[in-house]
Amino acid sequence: MLRPDGAEVFPGNSMTAQLKMREMPRDERPREKLAGQGASALSDAELIAILLRTGRQGANVVDVARQLIKEFGSLGTLSRCSVRELARIKGIGLAKATQLAAAFGLGQRLAKENRSGKKIETPEAIYELLSAEMQALHKESLRVVLLDTRYHLMRVEDVSLGSLNESIAHPRDVFRPALIYAAYAVIVVHNHPSGDPSPSQADQSLTRRLREAAELLQIKLLDHVIIGAPAQNRPPYFSFKEMGAL
Repeated sequence: MLRPDGAEVFPGNSMTAQLKMREMPRDERPREKLAGQGASALSDAELIAILLRTGRQGANVVDVARQLIKEFGSLGTLSRCSVRELARIKGIGLAKATQLAAAFGLGQRLAKENRSGKKIETPEAIYELLSAEMQALHKESLRVVLLDTRYHLMRVEDVSLGSLNESIAHPRDVFRPALIYAAYAVIVVHNHPSGDPSPSQADQSLTRRLREAAELLQIKLLDHVIIGAPAQNRPPYFSFKEMGAL
């Protein structure tokens, strides 16, 4: 397609999308816009475009970023994709996929760091702390959240990585970090890669064993939280405490 001045442009959803980056006014280019107005002035696609740096034939870098978000449905879903999943998208490739994964990983670590030293005693707080990271996993992972006497976050320790649908753990492995770091209380967390946080028989059995071990060790087991994925007909997590099992 040709512009009135004879220059070639590519199809898109808007005049901005039709232009190559160098043809856009400087203050509308993502990098210049970020430098002049800050990150809050940019759309999700524009921020991703800065990470991607270049587009592909027939689409500028902002177009590619928009298509990437559309492909996965939301920024949250995109952030949970593996490098391999991202690299399969036309115009991304391995190098750009690793850059995106690194940026999302830093965001997840920052979110966790911002919770450090803050009070955590509800499943909502646990979901906020660990959901982004654990929803990205394709196997079940069990972690223990260590808390002090005021239920302030001390640290999060990995305990085990299981199969696609089962996390293998023993109470001694769960409570070992609590003994090492002298935690007053713990919250046990694991994910269900299927997205359904409903507890299995194995989950219920593990919770009973953890409750008994906690009593013997005199460590307070506040909750066992299972992280799933958001859905319209159910919460994205399951709390044994909320269900009266702890």
